Amino acid sequence: MKIQPTLAPLALLALALVPTPASARRGTPAAPAGDYHLLRTFDVAGDGGWDYLTVEPEGHRLFVSRSTHVMVVDLETGKVVGDIPDTAGVHGIALAPDLGRGFTSNGKAGTATIFDLKTLATIGTVKTGDNPDSILYDAPTKRVFTFNGRSGDTTVIDAAAGTVSGTIALGGKPEFSVSDGAGKVFVNIEDKSEVVALDTKKLEVLARWSIAPGEEPSGLALDRANKRLFSVCGNAKMIVLDCESGKVLATLPIGDGVDGAAFDAASACAFASNGDGTLTVVHEDDAAKFSVLQSVETARGARTMTLDPRTHFAYLPAARYEDAPAPTDGSRPGRPKMIAGSFKILEIGK
Repeated sequence: MKIQPTLAPLALLALALVPTPASARRGTPAAPAGDYHLLRTFDVAGDGGWDYLTVEPEGHRLFVSRSTHVMVVDLETGKVVGDIPDTAGVHGIALAPDLGRGFTSNGKAGTATIFDLKTLATIGTVKTGDNPDSILYDAPTKRVFTFNGRSGDTTVIDAAAGTVSGTIALGGKPEFSVSDGAGKVFVNIEDKSEVVALDTKKLEVLARWSIAPGEEPSGLALDRANKRLFSVCGNAKMIVLDCESGKVLATLPIGDGVDGAAFDAASACAFASNGDGTLTVVHEDDAAKFSVLQSVETARGARTMTLDPRTHFAYLPAARYEDAPAPTDGSRPGRPKMIAGSFKILEIGK
């Protein structure tokens, strides 16, 4: 996943009161009403672009990558409560609450930072492959996987020891990844339009599946109960796969400029966060049928996301920008500059 590019903004929706979240339901619910909307806006400001963000449900905190540091936001108050510095080119954050540790993937540095989850103090760094992007923690094996965009591999780290356990060649440029918590990790391969399945114990490739007609996949989400993968693609499609056979089960339309995805088991909804200023909501009607439930207005450039499994709220980063500078040689307009202090987090829910 690339550090968030600068894009011209759309006006954000007005502030709304936060309703009490619905309780989780068993099985696959009937399609709910499409009433997702903006609940709150956190005006957190701060410097740097952004990429992935991660919720810590136990501590009610949100970890947000900001180019050279990680911003920590209290989800109850919307206030910044901490910062993790010296994470050059940071893309993602993985949390290991059972170990009291967190990990960042530092793209420019080619390292992973290990930090104390309580104090946010840096514990150490680990050398990874070239340009680590997506990062996840696999709790059963207590291993961290960094997916390295430029070297086309994954570095596997012993999360407790802080040492490298191995490297797996992926055969292409990895993007987002998910763990099934039962021995497998899945990762999108952007330049091959594939999903690769990995064995988390043997550290080897198990399968490689085409996601055609999807192209250039970025975000990836997983329904563990029904064994469904949701891969969101650069050609404005969400591809649903069976994560045991790799069979493509459905193709659904989403917005343009997608980068992030999530799945909420309580509502049986998959989400795609799109740079065009929309959040596509897809409902899993049953294990073999899927439908687009809603397109939620967000903000231009809000293309990454995370989901809080406790509240079922989605969080998307956004900002406002100056007008793009006019081209001087007949080429495309220059890249607009982010307006200082305009960075914010959008909270989407019911």
